[in-house]
Amino acid sequence: MKYTVILHRTEEGISVSVPGLPGCWSEGDTDAEAIENIQDAIQEYLAAVKEMSRGQEVREVDIAA
Repeated sequence: MKYTVILHRTEEGISVSVPGLPGCWSEGDTDAEAIENIQDAIQEYLAAVKEMSRGQEVREVDIAA
């Protein structure tokens, strides 16, 4: 899966957000570290969503690009 991420550069480092996953943020001192950290954050976010939707009626839909 691919997700669009936005890098926010400050004097303290780089924070990264995922517009498609509200509240999914991470950070790092370098681009590489920030990207690696957001990959972990995305996996944790998706695991939490899966857990919260357990027992619910869930469906997947295809969206044309």
